[in-house]
Amino acid sequence: MLAARAVRIDPEDPLAGLEVGEVPEPERPEGWAVVDIRAAALNHHDLWSLKGVGLRPDRLPMILGCDAAGVDEDGNEVIVHAVIGDPDAGDGDETLDPGRTLLSELHPGTLAERIAVPRRNLIPKPATLSFEEAACLPTSWLTAYRMLFTRASLRPGDTVLIQGAGGGVSTALIVLARAAGLRVWVTSRDPERGARALGLGAHEVFTSDARLPERVDAVMETVGRATWKHSVRSLRPGGVVVVSGATTGDDPPADLTQVFFMQRSVVGSTMGTRGELERLVRFCAAAEVRPVIDSVRPLAEARSGFERMLGGEGFGKIIFTVG
Repeated sequence: MLAARAVRIDPEDPLAGLEVGEVPEPERPEGWAVVDIRAAALNHHDLWSLKGVGLRPDRLPMILGCDAAGVDEDGNEVIVHAVIGDPDAGDGDETLDPGRTLLSELHPGTLAERIAVPRRNLIPKPATLSFEEAACLPTSWLTAYRMLFTRASLRPGDTVLIQGAGGGVSTALIVLARAAGLRVWVTSRDPERGARALGLGAHEVFTSDARLPERVDAVMETVGRATWKHSVRSLRPGGVVVVSGATTGDDPPADLTQVFFMQRSVVGSTMGTRGELERLVRFCAAAEVRPVIDSVRPLAEARSGFERMLGGEGFGKIIFTVG
């Protein structure tokens, strides 16, 4: 079968380790199911894997990909939940299982014609979502959902600042926050991306270091070093910064005086549970929310999709189709 996989690690030239070609069919352990993939989405996680972050050389070659939607062995249209973990080990939350992994870290990922996953990791795909739309949800959109509604506990009428516009998580944050009745502010250094953020539903767009008209209830932080000081100081007293990434560096000055004196909270967030994915899918269906898709291409042309992401050219999700 056709698949895109990491065959070696190169932090300086990650695409040098990308191979698109024929691989063996997936093995199916007891309690697992095989899914025929119809669409899979690309994530920055896949580029980080090619750089050796979260993927050890002794696990190569490894099929990449966390997101997918397809058809199971019984003919059901399904969405694949990417977190492989034990909810009991995480006190009911598989993302808190110390041994949890994502697809493509220990087990083969979704950028393939077929994949084997635990049956628990399959949820029904509603007919209202296309395979391409459904494939966007399990990683960046689920991450955004958990950040907004589980970790920040935001409510309609609250104000949220989203650092950066254009990536899969940030576009998901904008769309979900607006649909949930939040006041949505976004930062961007790129006027074109800022304009597109407004088109998605953001109420205001500011430059990355702008003084805001007022302090916000929560900041969604995926950028890291470049925006950290702005994030902390943009919060109201008692507000929360939710961190799910650090693309510009993970070691900014902590600004601890601002944290303790203003009683601000900093919380981490990674992926989401199967239950949160089910609620996200219901939310999208009920609110007629649809993921933002940058481009769609066949899996055989996966390299061009990786190149587009690496070059920072996309806005929304890059999708690969199979069949």
